Amino acid sequence: MAFPVDLRRCQILGLAGTACLALGGETAGALPVGDLLHPASARAALGLVGVYFGVVLLIAAWALLGRLVRGPRPPAPRALLLVLAAWAAPLLLAPPLFSRDVYSYLAQGAMVEAHMDVYAHGPSRLGGPLADEVAPLWRHTGAPYGPVFLAVAAALSGLTRGELPAGLFGMRLVALAGVALMAAALPRLARHSGTDPSAALWLGALNPLVLLHLVAGAHNDAVMLGLLGVGLVAALGRWPVLGAVLVTLAALVKAPAVLGLAAVVVLQVRAGRSTAKALVTTTVAAAGTTVAATAAAGTGYGWVGALNTPVSPQNWALTTLLGRATQALLEHLGSDLAPLAIPAWHALGIVTAVVAIVLIWLRLRLRPVYALGLSLAAVAALGPAIRPWYALWGLFLIAAAAPRTSLRPRMAAVTGVLALCVLPSGGPADTGQLVLAVCGGALAVVVLWQAHQAELAPALGRAA
Repeated sequence: MAFPVDLRRCQILGLAGTACLALGGETAGALPVGDLLHPASARAALGLVGVYFGVVLLIAAWALLGRLVRGPRPPAPRALLLVLAAWAAPLLLAPPLFSRDVYSYLAQGAMVEAHMDVYAHGPSRLGGPLADEVAPLWRHTGAPYGPVFLAVAAALSGLTRGELPAGLFGMRLVALAGVALMAAALPRLARHSGTDPSAALWLGALNPLVLLHLVAGAHNDAVMLGLLGVGLVAALGRWPVLGAVLVTLAALVKAPAVLGLAAVVVLQVRAGRSTAKALVTTTVAAAGTTVAATAAAGTGYGWVGALNTPVSPQNWALTTLLGRATQALLEHLGSDLAPLAIPAWHALGIVTAVVAIVLIWLRLRLRPVYALGLSLAAVAALGPAIRPWYALWGLFLIAAAAPRTSLRPRMAAVTGVLALCVLPSGGPADTGQLVLAVCGGALAVVVLWQAHQAELAPALGRAA
């Protein structure tokens, strides 16, 4: 007998999950250095259990909501947006979770506000309490972000006067604005692509990765994807120049969004413009936006060189893992080529991604939104660094444009796995923390199973 599912049940279960996330994060999250607890302390351990208990509840609520969306009477997009708002609400005032990147954003914004070259110097040049909050790995590394995001971070720094709680809250509001733009764009992109808007919202906006990393983690990928989404919506209508401007702004937050300009060109051609005119219009709009945004931000063009910012040695991208394995083998053999193994694999990954993108566009040029989603997925999968939230680059548009195939369930399965891959502190895990995380998740599974049995018992009694 199936577990009874209704929208309110899903809403309450997901809300319980994000509430547990927020509460657990108070002792186990990516807290300011002055508030950090020793991982072995009882409060930190309880917080870690609570966070993973909440993550599993959220994943379960999302999976049940997916059953409802695929059912005979799926909820309307407006109802799903209310669910998203309810799930996100407890995270609004929660500490940063799953990453310390938001502290880097604030430090880089303060550097721009102080007229420091944020591309030539890391936050250590800023000094002071704010720089101390940045993860040690990135204190001496220049910003890899474009001038649009740095201008936003600088404006926020000026408004908050360097106060950390206000800065964290402001950066989360910026991320929420990006998520709101994503949610607004998805139904329109889905209708254009001939797919179900509710299914697109479920996979692309209510996705646990969105809540865990774009909302709770306040990552600037939310701004990139939000601008990219509304830019494509504008290009679908009668505003191709506005679409090119918005997509360029997205790329000036994070570079991968530049691929969206190809979709803007194709959409213009499909609307009846000549290829030459579409190329010229898009190129002029993109170039003008880039010059204007860079001049307004006052950061210069150092962001071009910053695109090769070093990656974390702990990152688990496919090409990095293969590079490490090759390097270890060559060192074992005594070869002098060992130091070249990782760079060679990274270069091969980039070349492979370029080839994959070309093939995708040759095959799916009549479905530009879907082609763009697959292209961004290829960039994330084959790039030199990967984080769980990078999966959202492609998934956001795949959710809107993928045909009714097995791809959506596979993407959903990947989401469930990636949602469990990072500790709430954003740091590496030791054995004890892994045990606590597993215990938190297992406890949630037990609670869900008991709830399932309690729901079935009355129905079985009536049947008997």
